[in-house]
Amino acid sequence: MASAQLPSDTAPHIPVLLRPLLKAVAPVTGRWLDGTFGAGGYARGLLEAGASLVIGVDRDPTVFAMAKEWADPYGDRLRLVEGTFSDLDNHADAPLDGVVLDLGVSSMQLDQASRGFSFMKDGPLDMRMGADGPTAADLVNEMDEAELADILYHYGEERASRRIARAIIAARTEGRVETTLQLAEIIAGCLPHQKPGQSHPATRSFQAIRIAVNDEFGELIAGLEAAERALAPDGQLAVVSFHSLEDRVVKRFLQTRSGGGGRPNRYAPEAEQDQPRFVQKIRKAIGPDDQELAENPRARSAKLRVAIRTDAPAGSVDRTGLGLPKPVLVGGHR
Repeated sequence: MASAQLPSDTAPHIPVLLRPLLKAVAPVTGRWLDGTFGAGGYARGLLEAGASLVIGVDRDPTVFAMAKEWADPYGDRLRLVEGTFSDLDNHADAPLDGVVLDLGVSSMQLDQASRGFSFMKDGPLDMRMGADGPTAADLVNEMDEAELADILYHYGEERASRRIARAIIAARTEGRVETTLQLAEIIAGCLPHQKPGQSHPATRSFQAIRIAVNDEFGELIAGLEAAERALAPDGQLAVVSFHSLEDRVVKRFLQTRSGGGGRPNRYAPEAEQDQPRFVQKIRKAIGPDDQELAENPRARSAKLRVAIRTDAPAGSVDRTGLGLPKPVLVGGHR
């Protein structure tokens, strides 16, 4: 197709950085996989831009019922799969021409109070992107103080992690912490009063607990490895991240797999150069422009990175230099 049409205003939402993403990967052809299908905005954009097939993968089964409102015109060009993007190479029955990953929680999930992601709306303290595994309430009510503090510090970069963990433990003596606003109130009581223009005091803590509940860093690195296995030579990997921890992992993965591993720090030995599996299409991450910020303030922290798969065979990844946060024990697993 000569030009791409963005999803219409009848879509649930237009995803962050869709316009620069489609521009960066143009021309869009062949078989693509959208590993974080959500409301389907990226998938629709790719189909309108010329993809012959988009495989939409999501661990949340509720998104597929919503897709029925708009998916029929695409027929068999759109294939929907319930699963995680860490297994994306198993969801494609042939090499892929492109993979798109939109990390973090979607605005659609934030808007549903019953999902328990938002500290602005009261709901059960759940935060699971799928239907399995421990909930946020399980973590908050069953972990000890040191474990909670580790989650808040390593996954949310919350400097008041110990103070907040201590307050949660104290609150538990009066009964379980079961709702989002209950937890947000506990956290807010540990931090200075929110000033105009500042993020909510619970932002970092909710992010950290959500990451732990969904093993988001484990999923991220496994998904990047799976994309390397699934992409055909010259296939493109596009990743949109929303906070510095995610972007650091994506950046270092692409550097390492492009043969530019360098040193994790200046005292460590330089990484052995390996046959490049990717070529970075853009050296510096792309952020939102003024138009997008005006349309969607949520995009303010978003970063897009794009790389092209080489013909080198997929190989093992040394995770030690990828900037992964310290693993925290959740539900009996690290």
